[in-house]
Amino acid sequence: MTQFGERLKVLADLLGKDDQDVALDLDLSKAQMSHYTTGKRKVPSELLQRIIDVYGINPNFLFDENAPLFLPSQEPTKSDNMHYLNFSNDSVVTRSYIPFPVSAGIPINIDCMLDTETITLPSELLGKYAKDEDLYFMRVNGDSMNRLIPHKSLIALKPLEIKDIQDGDIIVYSDGYSYSVKRFYQDGQRLIFRPESYDSRFTDYIVEDNYEEIRIHGKVVTYIVNLD
Repeated sequence: MTQFGERLKVLADLLGKDDQDVALDLDLSKAQMSHYTTGKRKVPSELLQRIIDVYGINPNFLFDENAPLFLPSQEPTKSDNMHYLNFSNDSVVTRSYIPFPVSAGIPINIDCMLDTETITLPSELLGKYAKDEDLYFMRVNGDSMNRLIPHKSLIALKPLEIKDIQDGDIIVYSDGYSYSVKRFYQDGQRLIFRPESYDSRFTDYIVEDNYEEIRIHGKVVTYIVNLD
């Protein structure tokens, strides 16, 4: 049950929601939500089914940290009753969109991050990040993060300084003009950029010195899967 609670917290984070948002989506009280996330109460089968139905997710995601959030056959649409994708809401936000793919494979050279366009999305899609005006979007290219973020996904980035990045956060970084998306870890003086892929050929990229070319561009706070 503790593992389930941890997975539920991961789900909330990926959807850009806090525990209270998820509790409201699932018709739970704050106390009930706390009991389930801390493992104090056994999770009834009807609640598991409600989570799957409400968010349209892969059932295995709730118990397996290596399972993808969505199965390839699951297309998140209005008919899936996904509250966080409620396109009937007239409230939308417009944010910057960088029309270059960021690599989830071999780092891609991008000459300039200043050439931006705009993208308009329902505010509910961004959850608690809807009011962050500095949020911007890029599209992922490659499979080094495909356990979580599939190829062609649209990712939302929140600019953060390196001191505000925590171990395990998914970030976009650059080394010179090469941009990539990976999980970030810091081990003493070493910076570790770690893939999360079904393909074992992807390995850690480790920087031990000469940090001058390394730039952290932002933390991935949510993503939208393209199932084409």
